[in-house]
Amino acid sequence: MSLYTAVCAQALFPLHEWLKGHDSVAVRRRLERSQWLSAEAIDAERLPRLQAFLAKAGQQVPYYRDLFREQRFDPAEIKSTVDLARLPLLGKPEIRSAGERLKAEGTGKLSRYNTGGSSGEPLIFYIGADRVTHDVAAKWRATRWWNVDIGDREAVVWGSPIELGAQDRVRGLRDALLRTQLLPAFEMSEAKLDGFVSALRRQRPAMLFGYPSALSHIARHAEQRGVAMNDLGIKVAFVTSERLYDEQRTTISRVFGCPVANGYGGRDAGFIAHECPAGGMHLTAEDIVVEIVAPDGSLLPVGQAGEIVVTHLGTRGFPFIRYRTGDVGVLGSTACRCGRGLPLLAEIQGRSTDFVVAADGTVIHGLALIYILRDMPGVKAFKIVQESRDHARVVLVAGEGLAPDATEAIVAGFKRRLGQPVHVDVEFVDEIPAEASGKFRYVVSRVAATV
Repeated sequence: MSLYTAVCAQALFPLHEWLKGHDSVAVRRRLERSQWLSAEAIDAERLPRLQAFLAKAGQQVPYYRDLFREQRFDPAEIKSTVDLARLPLLGKPEIRSAGERLKAEGTGKLSRYNTGGSSGEPLIFYIGADRVTHDVAAKWRATRWWNVDIGDREAVVWGSPIELGAQDRVRGLRDALLRTQLLPAFEMSEAKLDGFVSALRRQRPAMLFGYPSALSHIARHAEQRGVAMNDLGIKVAFVTSERLYDEQRTTISRVFGCPVANGYGGRDAGFIAHECPAGGMHLTAEDIVVEIVAPDGSLLPVGQAGEIVVTHLGTRGFPFIRYRTGDVGVLGSTACRCGRGLPLLAEIQGRSTDFVVAADGTVIHGLALIYILRDMPGVKAFKIVQESRDHARVVLVAGEGLAPDATEAIVAGFKRRLGQPVHVDVEFVDEIPAEASGKFRYVVSRVAATV
């Protein structure tokens, strides 16, 4: 670790977190201690926190106060995580229906977030300081598994408007001090890709962070241009937010000359699992309970595939209890050879966000279109299908509150991204059926994203 990295990790960033009211340093230290406990010991330490979390939800959250009374559920009677199955699952429809009743009474400041999710159903929810603290600590712990730390040069290839819209002077100064460079991942034109490659060569980051599709796209472009990227000293590429395919892992590793560390989670469910250097996808089990359930909601044993359901203990202000992620996964039955007692997620299925191609051939991340729809009032669910460069379809399930000019707004937004000559159809339906796999894909492109 360089002197500058040590100052950032041990002084500057902890000060930053303290000023924001986050207890990230203490939580990270707790997680770094507990990761070496046995799985049984981790469960035992988590149980009283789970009981306290449920008790607060039952006392302070109107939705859970009523639910616990109806179910005759007493948090004090929870003896293991299996007892959570006595509560119903929490899905996006339940969250939308409950609304403000999911907020804890007397809670501190909550920040509003939204996500389209893997099903294309827009969801509005709230996050408090405890959840942000946990996210920072969990990611920080996983970062340190790979012999990098806060303050090492980092290139972030990202597309969320939350990050891209927050680049004010203070944020810019913080990123400069922590040596983080943000590269917007929405547009993947040849000129943009050339710029990304040049920026990475100038920065010479120790780590990359971003969508696997975006990083692999940059890697392929550099390879096609004959630009070497394996001499930059990159130690690891962290990927998240999408399903990581074997071809993407191989391409990123080959071109950048570093291992790829997969991460699984989301803004709604939190950082659920991270990959260690030994290849294990470790659950953040100290503060997140992961269940695998069948279509009828019943618990499935280790080794069987089902929907991933999470209970996040860092969500006191807006509790996520038995939350349906919409993703399919398999819990691992063996311990990781790294020696950590954290249980494993053996398989993750069904997360994918496609690129789309504009009329002029510019490759654009599918999220650029998703963001047009996901926070539009009255949109219950959607699916985007790009049939060709000059034709795109939006399949939409409308709810109450959809503006009369919504169709025009959607068409205008898509044309701004894809090009004015593109014909955009908006089709209203009662429901959007799942794929044959059982998953919902919210972006389907039938145009090859090549540069």
